[in-house]
Amino acid sequence: MIRKEEVFKIGVINKPHGIKGEVSFTFTDDIFDRVDCDYLILLMDGILVPFFMEEYRFRSDTVALVKFEGIDTAEQARRFTNVEVYFPKKFMDEQEDVTSWNFFIGFRVEDVHHGYLGEITNVDDTTLNVLFAIEKDGEELLLPAHEEFIIGLDREKKVMKVNVPDGLIEP
Repeated sequence: MIRKEEVFKIGVINKPHGIKGEVSFTFTDDIFDRVDCDYLILLMDGILVPFFMEEYRFRSDTVALVKFEGIDTAEQARRFTNVEVYFPKKFMDEQEDVTSWNFFIGFRVEDVHHGYLGEITNVDDTTLNVLFAIEKDGEELLLPAHEEFIIGLDREKKVMKVNVPDGLIEP
């Protein structure tokens, strides 16, 4: 069984495309094209399920058409509409750089001055400045996801060390 902490969200299936089972897929990270992994993980009825890709082609910088194995009609493809798409974190090791802020969901955040800030529970990339939503004791802190703030990463322990400028964290 695939666990949520083993994957990170990379997009969502929009709707079927054509009559041969293809779906339109909007993504925030094209890692599926950069590493050697032939499947995507879809959140189906609360369960993470791997689906092998027969083929895919890009429509734009953020949209691809994907054909999954065993899905051969528009009717079969329709059940994927609005389904979230995830990617296995284990393939991130093949990448030199982390390319998606969503990779850090589940990481504990420790600041050099303020100590433990909480755990990253979400990434808000709807604005120009990407924000980490960090939760601690039921309180949420929004912190800019900026490379200059990150001074250390432990991928195995899922810990991010940061040095946040004065004024961004209330005492």
